[in-house]
Amino acid sequence: MLVLNNRYDGIDLPDDDCRLVVLAGLPARGDLQERFLHESLGALEVLQERIRARIVQGSGRATRNNKDWAAVMVLGRSLTSYLSNRDVQASLHPEVHAEVEFGRDNSLHKPSSEMLDNLNVFREHGQDWADVDADIVSDRERYTRTVASSASELQKAARHEVAVWEAIWNNQWDWALTAVQRVLDQLSGQRTPQRYAALWNYLGYSIAERLAWQTEDLSHRDTGARYYRDLQRTGQTSNFLAHLVSPSDKAHAPVLGALNPLDEAAMRGIIARTELHRAAPFEHAIAEARTGLVGTEFRAYEAGLVSLGTFAGASESYGNDDDANPAAPDTVWIFNDARWITWEAKSEATSTGEVSPENVRQAQGHLSYTEAERGASAPSGSISLLMSPKPKVMPAARMLAADYLYLVRPPMVLEIFDRLVRAWRTARGRTISTLSPTALAEIFQAEGALPSQWLPLLQADQLRQPTP
Repeated sequence: MLVLNNRYDGIDLPDDDCRLVVLAGLPARGDLQERFLHESLGALEVLQERIRARIVQGSGRATRNNKDWAAVMVLGRSLTSYLSNRDVQASLHPEVHAEVEFGRDNSLHKPSSEMLDNLNVFREHGQDWADVDADIVSDRERYTRTVASSASELQKAARHEVAVWEAIWNNQWDWALTAVQRVLDQLSGQRTPQRYAALWNYLGYSIAERLAWQTEDLSHRDTGARYYRDLQRTGQTSNFLAHLVSPSDKAHAPVLGALNPLDEAAMRGIIARTELHRAAPFEHAIAEARTGLVGTEFRAYEAGLVSLGTFAGASESYGNDDDANPAAPDTVWIFNDARWITWEAKSEATSTGEVSPENVRQAQGHLSYTEAERGASAPSGSISLLMSPKPKVMPAARMLAADYLYLVRPPMVLEIFDRLVRAWRTARGRTISTLSPTALAEIFQAEGALPSQWLPLLQADQLRQPTP
């Protein structure tokens, strides 16, 4: 047995030296920088190419020529979830893509005894395996390798990132701030990782604050406030930002108002829904939505979710008009650039049995589908929801689940609907169109109807398997 941790490039294990490779865990914690980007900032996209190369390198240590062959066992929730991602698979070489897909299909729903039998067939490497191998070779012809959508923006920003550090090293803080802006200009593409942009907004804020202190030029403080606002908008769910609420930083943080970006977006969305400010359309909408949400018929239920998104303040709330397209979300809520929420609603499922891996794969693919459909990246903190009455979840389903996928039960949907309706009724008594977002938020807060209040309810049951 040879145990290697992170660094294994250049090591070859030819012929019978190795017939089994075990990859345990996601190779994304090689040094302090990687741990920060992955765990604290949550900008996994920045490490995608590095992670992909390590997986390919690690699995290829024992397959260096035509006589080399080895089984590759994948262990750990983070790695299995990563390799189950369609975008990740698409970025692999077609042959590796076909092998990963084959391994996944022959692992799910399989008892250990059957998997051991399959490994024996592979170990013997006779005609039975030759037939299987021919199928894998045939499958690879169906795949075409694609580059990650954000790769171009990250590549263009790289030289400006170097310029920032060179300027800081030489104490050229004005030039460093200019270079930070050039980095952010390149990271402004619609498919750019938002949490990585949040890091650069933080650096811009910090440099502007330093310049304001050094030069006593208050215009730098205004610049810092702009970077700070963009920082909060792009990095709301990043652990890295938690220290900004500490007393030492509060004294320097610009005053931004009481509402967070998501709550403000929702309040502005409600104010903009002038058609529901009138009694007849409002009463008709809530009656129709409640009928759909208390029932199980899928079209009526999905229409109810669309109405629920409207009452919640989504700037856009729409459903899947094409029943023949299973890849499309049943419902999408867009809160401008503050948050996206996609729904997969299994309203007609029975209240017995278990949520399956296929349910999980269908639901967690909806964010990627919506990104492709809209030609833009989902804002930081966007989530996918799987609504199902089934009481249990198959272990394999939890193994495949991404960290942005949550399980929602029907009663919780109705609870949020009732909160929103109560808040709307109170607000209509005050004339919604005359209220400011802050005043409207006070009304919704009293009913627990702000997104910051009902979103934690929808995120109470994360489908991803807990770390042992």
